[in-house]
Amino acid sequence: MSPLPDDRAAGTRRAGGDRVMATLADILDPTGQTTTRIGGAASAPRRTDLTGVRLGLLENTKHNAALLLEELATLLQEQHGASTTVLRRTKTAFALPLPEEQLTELVRECDVVLVGVGDCGSCSASAVADGIALERAGVPAAVICSDAFTATASGMAEVQGAPGYHYLTTAHPVAILDPEAVAERARQLLPEVLTTVTGASAVQKQAS
Repeated sequence: MSPLPDDRAAGTRRAGGDRVMATLADILDPTGQTTTRIGGAASAPRRTDLTGVRLGLLENTKHNAALLLEELATLLQEQHGASTTVLRRTKTAFALPLPEEQLTELVRECDVVLVGVGDCGSCSASAVADGIALERAGVPAAVICSDAFTATASGMAEVQGAPGYHYLTTAHPVAILDPEAVAERARQLLPEVLTTVTGASAVQKQAS
């Protein structure tokens, strides 16, 4: 079999007649969307602390996703004064973008939303897309993805017009953890969750 011509080689494309490396966003949007979505800055205004904030938990049906988000919510309530009023929602399709009606409800009812867990390629990309949508609608979001799927998560941020979007990573896999290990994972993630949704470190919080 003869080799592919240069302009058909895997990982390359032609732009103005020159060979260039294709980015992940050029090759694949795991949610099935094909159009780059350009929007405003993917960063909502931050509160200085979480006292009284209404939490939203957006879980994607992946095993242990709901439990991890619940553990984080409990820590935010007990240690940082978040409201005990929590809006819990489950995505009907983990690989697809958040339905408009769920996005509208989360924006209306929540001050901060935790999103996860991106424990596969398509669901990591989808979780990042959801986080960006929430941020652009004015709600800070902490998106949690497995560290095995950062390529698709970061690729989706590029597709959404938000390269460099910050999401949290945790060791892969999450699905096999027992409840005690999930609780420990939540404790490990808590400082970065705080930094992500407030813009201040946990050390600063404790010193204030």
